[in-house]
Amino acid sequence: MTRWLISIGLTMACALPAQAQPATAEDDIGRLVAESSFLQKLGQVRERITDTTSELVVTAVGFLGVPYRRGGNSAETGFDCSGFVRAIYEQTLGLVLPRRANEQAAATQAIDKRDLQPGDLVFFNTLRRAFSHVGIYVGEGKFIHSPKPGAQVRVEDMNAGYWQRRFDGARRVLVGQQQAAPATASTTP
Repeated sequence: MTRWLISIGLTMACALPAQAQPATAEDDIGRLVAESSFLQKLGQVRERITDTTSELVVTAVGFLGVPYRRGGNSAETGFDCSGFVRAIYEQTLGLVLPRRANEQAAATQAIDKRDLQPGDLVFFNTLRRAFSHVGIYVGEGKFIHSPKPGAQVRVEDMNAGYWQRRFDGARRVLVGQQQAAPATASTTP
């Protein structure tokens, strides 16, 4: 994300028309003020993105130990994987993601595994079909999820053999856009 923000800043700076020598010192000061205002705004955007991802992870970690429940979507009744992800995004950001893991994958932006940032979604093929399981990336190769019946919300290592073999892709939720949430009541663990 930082590389993306710097890239935007450089692109915008390069797109500005080249000017000859400034006519006065006031022009220099005006340009300096404009540049520092732009850099300040860029820093604020970066801070909001960092705050958002940190907030998502902190909220998710607050649900460690909540039991798995197929079709579950609350701490009181338990979560399945997609219900957990949906609840975290709704509670933290007010975004309503689709209910099923495969629908969440379809409604989010594909990213490369090496570009994962805390708060991104990670998908796995656990039921012999693509995007049948979802979790939230927390950083350092780990993710938090509601794994299966008899288990609880927990953090696991994506590099563990089981998860590594079943990794299906990474996705980023575009925070500026409301996600489409179908009205179906079906679920996927």
